[in-house]
Amino acid sequence: MAAELRGLYAVTPEDQLTPRLSALVAAALAGGVRLVQYRNKLAPQALRRAQVGELLRICRGQGARLIVNDDLPLALEIGADGVHLGRDDGDLAAARKALGAGRLLGVSCYGDLDVAAAAAAAGADYLAFGSVFASPTKPLAPRVDLQLLGAAKRRYALPIAAIGGINLDNAPTAIAAGADLLAVISDLFDTMNITARAKAYIQLFERQT
Repeated sequence: MAAELRGLYAVTPEDQLTPRLSALVAAALAGGVRLVQYRNKLAPQALRRAQVGELLRICRGQGARLIVNDDLPLALEIGADGVHLGRDDGDLAAARKALGAGRLLGVSCYGDLDVAAAAAAAGADYLAFGSVFASPTKPLAPRVDLQLLGAAKRRYALPIAAIGGINLDNAPTAIAAGADLLAVISDLFDTMNITARAKAYIQLFERQT
């Protein structure tokens, strides 16, 4: 499964209106996105549950996978395709066991190879590093040297996700540094034509093959 993790990783904006959020994700899927992370830290749990269920339905219809950010119980309850966990989101080995072999476990490693080592040992399917560029979503996030992407990829032989401030101009630099996945929020969902922007990102990876 890990070998399939390559390309644009669409991370949802924190939108409280489910129909609008669904339309945004549908537009990204129409552009070829096949991996979506649901991220909404501001919504109450009932809304999060409803949004995950609706996005999972849309993703399944397009052959895409839906990952839930920071909420393992919700991912399991809804039957999502996996969960993405940060430093304060629970025991990774326990999460791996709960998910089973058929679902994805992604882990935020920030800029710390020791965190990456623990995640790899626990059975993570991909390792995320960032912020690789200045991020409009998390402006105070520490920056990560791009060379770390390649170092982690060589050391752990797992797909590497780059996150933070990625846009079409700097994305090739992240890919060249070793990123298998580009996790993007603003530069995808804040554009006038989400479908076209998704296609443009995917073409960056096709040029690497």
